[in-house]
Amino acid sequence: MGKVKIGIIGTGSISNMHMAGYTRLENVEVVAACDIKEERVKEFAKRYHIPNVFTDYNEMLKMKDLDAVSVTTWNNIHAPASIAALNAGKHVLCEKPLALNAKQAQEMVEASKKSGKLLMVGFCRRFGENAIALKEMIDNGDLGNLYYAKTGCLRRWGNPGGWFSDKKRSGGGPVIDLGVHMIDLIRYLSGKPKAVSVTASTFNSMGMRPEVKGIQKYNSADYSEFNDVEDCATSIIKFDNGMTLFFETSWVQNIKEDSLYLELFGDKAGAKMEPEFELYESRYNYLRNTKPILDPNGSGFEHNFIEETKHFISCITDGTKCINPAEDGLELMKIIDAIYQSAETGHEVIL
Repeated sequence: MGKVKIGIIGTGSISNMHMAGYTRLENVEVVAACDIKEERVKEFAKRYHIPNVFTDYNEMLKMKDLDAVSVTTWNNIHAPASIAALNAGKHVLCEKPLALNAKQAQEMVEASKKSGKLLMVGFCRRFGENAIALKEMIDNGDLGNLYYAKTGCLRRWGNPGGWFSDKKRSGGGPVIDLGVHMIDLIRYLSGKPKAVSVTASTFNSMGMRPEVKGIQKYNSADYSEFNDVEDCATSIIKFDNGMTLFFETSWVQNIKEDSLYLELFGDKAGAKMEPEFELYESRYNYLRNTKPILDPNGSGFEHNFIEETKHFISCITDGTKCINPAEDGLELMKIIDAIYQSAETGHEVIL
């Protein structure tokens, strides 16, 4: 086939990461962009030399010379935009989370199957060199039987505001924003076990704290101080392979500094993927720690998006098996739903 013709639905901040990937591929042409804010989409189109501009994605999807789309909108538009694109015969790369909830995600999976078109979810961190290396070690049995994992993404002061902190548009706070990456990585690295139970708490104690001085944070493109989502959460998730996961996340919390960590423990060895890659094992009856040498740029934010979009296009042009199928996004949304349900009811949720 000739060049894959791409459309971008939603031209906020994250769309630039998708463009970082597409613009590096010689067999790709971004031919259309859509956003509800006309001024923003026109500026985006001018920056990337995109010929067709829309403020209604349904109009954009009528284009015959359009093969696929990236959906990089608010979370509440992921499902309707993706389903419309699939029904129009377009392949879809949808940003995480796949949807606001598992019900919507299921509808998206069904639309993909019915249309015969690819629906790929944007779990970009799977494409980092650290994740690839650790998965290879786990798949080769180097860690043995995995029985426990812990992961967290914590910010001291980092509520982005705008649509992120508006539950109608986002679906929640740091759980659905940051948590999807961390919980997905644990599932992916450990062979995609299914969650069987979730116990969780969410907290609404801190708010946005817009009065904080002295440091900077990322703000949403449509920043406002409206906030009706959690600022912190913790959860215990049990899986059908016998593994238990401890998970925590925050946008605003009284901690010393931001932190990101991911660790997996098996009966042969343990591994830490974040904040740095380390292995903990025993050889010749001596305990030892090792640090594999990885490209320091091989797991960065932009790198992961470049590899993700490259994979999406390869799935379309070469029939490459998709690493991030929509079904994985659906399973993740079942866990996210259960976290919020457990937090609301105060009880364990059985899946």
